Amino acid sequence: MEFGIPRELVILIKMSLTETYSGVRVGMNVYDRFPIRNGLKQGDALTPMRFHFALEYASRGVQVNQDGLKLNGTHQLLAYADDVNILEGSIHSLKKNSESLVAASREIQLEVNANKTKYMVMSREQNAG
Repeated sequence: MEFGIPRELVILIKMSLTETYSGVRVGMNVYDRFPIRNGLKQGDALTPMRFHFALEYASRGVQVNQDGLKLNGTHQLLAYADDVNILEGSIHSLKKNSESLVAASREIQLEVNANKTKYMVMSREQNAG
């Protein structure tokens, strides 16, 4: 009960993800159902909550450098919806925490989209990076 969710509710949620199917209806035509093999169903009322818990689990997998950059007394991992920002004081620490986040995400079958991944180096020095 890592997030304080009762075991019975976890079982019900798992049941709602097992052997699920979707179908397409265009006008009055209903097409064959097809299985949902991975991911969450769009429009499902529980999807945002399940995604939030999955992202929280993955972010806990990041080994936060206790000597690293702090913002208002908080360490460097910021997440909102499906966006994650990792703030670090060095490129080495950024790579280490990014790799930890990717590995923790893989454990729960989340995928980091490399094509949407961006990074920015900020420094007071002329030749940062």
